[in-house]
Amino acid sequence: MFARFWTADAVSMLGTHVTTLALGILAMDQLGAGAADLGVLSAAQWLPYLLFGLLAGVLADRRRRRPILIGADVARAAVLALIPTLHALGALTLPVLTGLVAVFGTLSLLYDAAHQSFLPRLVPPERLITANARMEQTRAVTQTAGPLVAGWLVKAVGAPFAIVLDAVSYVVSALVLATIRVPETVPTPETRNLKREIRDGLTWVYRHPVLAPLALTSHVWFLFNSMVTPVFAFFVHKELGFDEFELSLTFAAAGVGTVLGASLSTTGTTRLGAGPVIVLGRWLTPAAFALIPFADATPTGLAILAAAQFTWGFGVGIDSPPEMGYRQAITPDHLQGRMNSTIRSLNRGMIVIGAPVGGLIAHHAGPRTAVWVGVTGLVVQAVAVTCSPVRRARIPQ
Repeated sequence: MFARFWTADAVSMLGTHVTTLALGILAMDQLGAGAADLGVLSAAQWLPYLLFGLLAGVLADRRRRRPILIGADVARAAVLALIPTLHALGALTLPVLTGLVAVFGTLSLLYDAAHQSFLPRLVPPERLITANARMEQTRAVTQTAGPLVAGWLVKAVGAPFAIVLDAVSYVVSALVLATIRVPETVPTPETRNLKREIRDGLTWVYRHPVLAPLALTSHVWFLFNSMVTPVFAFFVHKELGFDEFELSLTFAAAGVGTVLGASLSTTGTTRLGAGPVIVLGRWLTPAAFALIPFADATPTGLAILAAAQFTWGFGVGIDSPPEMGYRQAITPDHLQGRMNSTIRSLNRGMIVIGAPVGGLIAHHAGPRTAVWVGVTGLVVQAVAVTCSPVRRARIPQ
């Protein structure tokens, strides 16, 4: 059953990375978006996580998770299909695109709440690190291939129609998920109390001696990481003048780094424990982003940008499996949805703040300044997680 779950995830992730690049190119080249606009567009996708994330966690714990996954995939395919349709009709504007991205983000919120909580029903606790590492490796491969495919598609058929590939990928994912059969128990109606259920999820995360600092530092990581992410595309494509394919090469380098990081993650966790590996990953992000301001519009500059993305990807790849595996292993099944959504919603909520702030800083002070602000904040979270109980975290067997 895990193989089918993994297949569905791989297919949809390939399409997602195509859309990530294509949306940015579409907004910049055809709708006239600047750095601040890209920040708002990025924030729109994650605003639902901030507004509705805790409710999504309750829903994932109240309902069977597989139907949520299938329904969200089908709905996301429909929303993405509207983008090329509206473009062909001449009705696609930046506000309309932003609205569609917000709807897409709401559906992704529901999917993510169920997705992270469904995996522990497919594999035993002792295999969660390996399962998460395999999925992270797959995400990394799609992160490498997706931008390259997107760069080619954008040149061949244009950004709006490149997004069609993502819509198709969600349909395929839904069909594969429909073949999975696994018993799912649902709490009885008399146990349901929305306020208490939300409070229980918050209490579990923020009063746990390790989960609390792990969650809080991840919120800070997402805040400052999101200041850099939309600025990076603008800096590379508009300020330095690299074309769509060259931009896609830098994103592909991140995928290669993530593959390598995820490949070493299980071994590192076995030898050192989850905590030290998580701490290492958290330090690599500011180290990676500190390279970006030194890039210029030369082949050497492009190599520096690719190295920055590779290092960033390596950090994410080595950190994500033990972090996710630890969270899933120590959390009871009836709290999985709320635990995942509590952390994920606030993480994505940080993007709602960080992305537009990073865009505004880039607009008024320049992209390099925005990157240095992000690096400073990321160093602060790295110091904090290093000094916390997270560094001693071990996954129970």
